Amino acid sequence: MPDIVAHGRRPDVYACGYCHLPNGQGRPENSSLAGLSAAYIIQQLADFKSGARKSSDPDLKPVSNMITVATKATDAEIQIAAEYFAALKPKPWIRVVEAKFVPKTHVAGWMLVVSMPHETESIGDRIIETPENLERTELRDDSSGFIAYVPPGSLKRGRLLVTAGANGKTIICATCHGPNLKGLKDAPSIAGRSPSYIVRQLYDMQSGARAGVNFPQMQPVVAHLSIYDILDIAAYTSSLEP
Repeated sequence: MPDIVAHGRRPDVYACGYCHLPNGQGRPENSSLAGLSAAYIIQQLADFKSGARKSSDPDLKPVSNMITVATKATDAEIQIAAEYFAALKPKPWIRVVEAKFVPKTHVAGWMLVVSMPHETESIGDRIIETPENLERTELRDDSSGFIAYVPPGSLKRGRLLVTAGANGKTIICATCHGPNLKGLKDAPSIAGRSPSYIVRQLYDMQSGARAGVNFPQMQPVVAHLSIYDILDIAAYTSSLEP
């Protein structure tokens, strides 16, 4: 693991591996970088730096941290980190479960964690993504992944949107992201990624907060999606093998 990934550069640049983990799989509040092309990672950092990529929520600290990193990291540091993450092979990281009732959770450290004493509540129209083992996750143990509870029926609805466009509501994802959604040319893999992350990105693109060089291709994809469609798409894509 390169020094910039393992330790960063004090005082300006965070260690990439602290948030995105040494295996590049990431956490719900950020993104999975494992297996993305180096060119794609470099372009995203350029978009953060230029202001083309930001969050719909100005108080979302992980995104503001990325903007800070992008403006302070050198081109050489970005290249080294991008090549490291691009060389990693993504692995199954998120266990997707359809459930009507889910553990009660609360926000802690930019993600949802199970509340104690253990109680359950209706999932409603939500995705609940939480660590399989909170202690190991907080120790940055990159062998311990996440579980995502999704509403009953969301996988079927999401599959229809992703693979058939749901009668013209959106564009079939495989057109750009490849037949198995594992990436194609400049389009990143979207299979097996955090549903929390996917929801944020689709929402940010729809709102105009996230633009950049690939935005013109994504604009017609997200234009007519409801928030419920976005939830279903995220549930389905997250359930696929990365």
